[in-house]
Parts: sequence; structure tokens; C-alpha cells
Amino acid sequence: MTSAHIPYNKAATQRTIFAALLSARRQFGGSTAALVDGDGRALTYDAILRAAFALGHALKKGTRRGEAVGVLLPTGAGATIAFLAISAYGRVPAMLNFTSGAASLQSAILTAQVTRVVTARRFIELGKFEALEAVLSQNATLIYLEDVRDGLGLSDKLAAVAGGFVPRMVAGRDAPEKTAAILFTSGTEGAPKGVALSHQNILANVAQVRDFLAIYQTDVLFNPLPVFHCFGLTVGTLLPLIAGVKTVCHPTPLQPHEIVKRIRENKATILLATDTFMSQYARVAEPGDLDTLRLAVCGAERLREETRTLVRKASSVELLEGYGVTEAAPVVAANPVEDNRHGTVGKLMPEIEATLEPVEGITGAGLLVIRGPNIMQGYIHADAPGKIVPPVDGWYNTGDVVSMDGDGFVTIRGRRKRFAKIAGEIVSLTVVENCAAALWPDNHHAAVAIADPRRGEQVVLVSDAAHAKRADLVAWAQHHGVAEISLPRKIITLSALPVLGTGKLDYPAIQALAEAAE
Repeated sequence: MTSAHIPYNKAATQRTIFAALLSARRQFGGSTAALVDGDGRALTYDAILRAAFALGHALKKGTRRGEAVGVLLPTGAGATIAFLAISAYGRVPAMLNFTSGAASLQSAILTAQVTRVVTARRFIELGKFEALEAVLSQNATLIYLEDVRDGLGLSDKLAAVAGGFVPRMVAGRDAPEKTAAILFTSGTEGAPKGVALSHQNILANVAQVRDFLAIYQTDVLFNPLPVFHCFGLTVGTLLPLIAGVKTVCHPTPLQPHEIVKRIRENKATILLATDTFMSQYARVAEPGDLDTLRLAVCGAERLREETRTLVRKASSVELLEGYGVTEAAPVVAANPVEDNRHGTVGKLMPEIEATLEPVEGITGAGLLVIRGPNIMQGYIHADAPGKIVPPVDGWYNTGDVVSMDGDGFVTIRGRRKRFAKIAGEIVSLTVVENCAAALWPDNHHAAVAIADPRRGEQVVLVSDAAHAKRADLVAWAQHHGVAEISLPRKIITLSALPVLGTGKLDYPAIQALAEAAE
């Protein structure tokens, strides 16, 4: 087997993403299968490059270098080629979250000054996004991949041919420090912010992950995560292309039966997932479905011990928990295979500096502030469209409260805003969720804080455990030394908890439910 841990190489980050793809094609061979689409169709490096050159040549008409072009597509060959096509000619892919709703999407395209959005008629039809399509068309021109393909002219086809032989003569030549992609925050604290990432930022994160995690060319990576999510874009799409690892794409993580079947059929060895999705896959997997997996890399949300137990019943796959933020392109920390410490998110990636700032009422932990080559160029705010505001001196405040042990392993204590102040005492909402998970391990739980006129705030637990009773939680806490102040004042049960398209719990929706129940 070739490849594995590749020491961080700064020189490899001093180029564009498209240049890195061209280098991978030379290294691994143009006829090598690089990507398997949702319909099972395999694409080689040559096929991807030809399609990217032809599509990019067609899409560049009517746009200028450095202009943001929206991408509204599910994970797969279409999204990968659209990203590379836009990038090849010096435009900037703006990855749009089609699960975020019309208002958030409109805000995103205005913030990034997007006037053209690449999508597909089949995607709109299958996703039943006709209403969204109508709203978006008010602010941008929608470009359908089917129409572009059918209307490719002679010049576009010549560009594809020429790109195959002299790619550097056809592709644009951007500086590595230029913007490579724009992604968007979830908008849970107001209008979505654009996150501008440079070619260097993304390639630095690719290099950091390759330094940290042993990846072999014989691996097959299964990626069901959306490309509008940075984990799905950087780790699920770009890293395997650059590392010479075949990727099997699936258009949505919400099809567990189909996903475990395709994992087995394609003999996937690495799976990207979240805790929520991983538990679903383990529940529906038949014996043998997950046997080819050696690693499942989980991010975006805390990996519960209950999920580890469930997965162990279905397979011997190693679950590696990591931690990332879009602003860091995204991977900040991960557990190494050789020293996988449950309950932590592992060690910081190479080249990342970190400080812990004190937080009132919390001991033994602090607010994580980081700096490194993968930290974003800056935010683009809705009230200043197109303007990138860089982090001060390169330092980014994650908003997460963490502790770090003597070996450098990081434990997430919770979001800064995921703590409640009850009668002057600081209570971690994550601890509340952990208590519920220990008592009802087969269910999902979310704790939120709402206003309380007497105590300042109170904690409400929202759970899909129909049998959940506060009296049972109080009894469990008394036997396990948990202070009663850390328990919810009320439990609300639902058939299912709201989930975002990225797999995270939809805390704003859960918060609204808790407040409405008062």
C-alpha cells in the first residue's frame, strides 16, 4: 500500500486547488477511477478534468474573475465538477445550503453577491424544490447543468480537449492566497455569514489531515455528507481527489438503508458521518454491511458512547471523533487511530496554535481561540456584501469551551452559549444531555435554557424518549452524585428531534418548541 501519514508540507499548500488536482492526475494516472457517483457511474481523473474544462468554459461567459458563482447541488459528480469548473477559470464557488430555506438562501446569495447559481433540473424535481427555485430566480440567474451540457459549443469542447493536453494553458492562474470557496454559517444567530476560504486555507487543511491520519490509495472513502458543509467539501470531496483515494458519493445522508447497501457493494473502508447518522446506519445494517469499513470519521456533533456501543454490535469499525468549524476549513482536532481516546475530540492538527481564554463560572476549561494556515480569510456579513473581514491578527474565537489535558487531547465542554445561569450557578447543557443519554441511551436528547423570572434561567430537556420522566432522571442523578441544579425543570417528548441538513440537532427549532411550551 502507498501513502499513509504524509508529513505536513507547506509547499503543497502554495498553489490552487485546481493545480493540486492536476498534480494528482499526473501522480495517480488520468485513467484511474477517482469518483463513483450516486448512480454507480465511475469517473476517472481524465473524465473529471474534461468535464470541468468544458463546463467551466461555458459558465465563465457573463462572469468575471473573482466573482462568486452559486452551487446548489447534492453531493456527487455534478457538484464536484461544478466546483472544479468554476474554480478552473478563476471564479469562486459559493456553496449554497438547500436545506436552510428560501430566506436564508436569498440572504446568502446577496451576501456573497451571487448573480448566477449552478443547479440541475433533475435535482430540483427529485428534491421538490420548485418553490425554492422560484424564489431564488428573483435574485439570480439559475444555470441548469442539463442545459449547459446540451448547449456546449465548439469552443467549449475544444477547451475540454485542450485542457486534457495542456491544462495549465487553459485554466486560469490564481494566486494561492485568493478566495477558493465561500461557505455559509447556519444563520442561527441572525442572517447567515459568508465564510471566505482561500486555496491555501483548504489545501493546508488537506495537508494537516493527511499528516494526522493514515490514508492509503487502496482506501475507498464513502461520502454522504453535503458539499455545502465544509466537512463534506474538504474531507469528503477535495482531500480524496488530491490524495488519490477513490470516493463513493451519495446525494444525501438521510437514506440509511441505501447507504449501508452501497458501503457493502463498493467495499468502502472509510466513512464520513455524524453521530446522528452513524447511529442510524448501525441500526439498519444487516450482518456484513459494514464489515469492509476500517474507520468512520465523525464530526459536526458530539459522538455519544451509546452510538459507539450500537456500532460495536454491528461491526468492528473504529469510530474516530474529531472537531471542526467552517472557519478552519474545517478540521481543528481529531483522534489518532493509534491513541483513540473516547470522550475527547483528539489532538489539534499540525500548525495550529491555541489559547484558552477564561470563562466566568467555569473552572478547568476555557474558550478555545485558534490560529493557523487553515483559518479563514474572514467573514462576509449581510450588511456589507462582498467585503471580507479578516480575523484580528489571524486568531479565530471558536465560541467553544474546552479543556486540554497534558497530552494535548481536547475535550469539548460545550458552546459558550450552551451554558445556563441558574440562580447564579453555571450549568452545562451538554452535561444535562449526557445525564439523559445515560438513562435513556437509545434515544436523542437536547437541552435548552429558557428565561425564568425567579431563577434567571431554567433548563428544558427535549427528548424522543416517549417514556422519559423527570422523576426517573432525579432518581438516577441521586444515585450518581449529580447535583439537582444540573437537571431540567421540565421534559418535553417528541416523536423525533428537529435535525439540520448537516446532521446536527436544530437547536433554534428546539429552543422555539421549548419556549412555546411554556
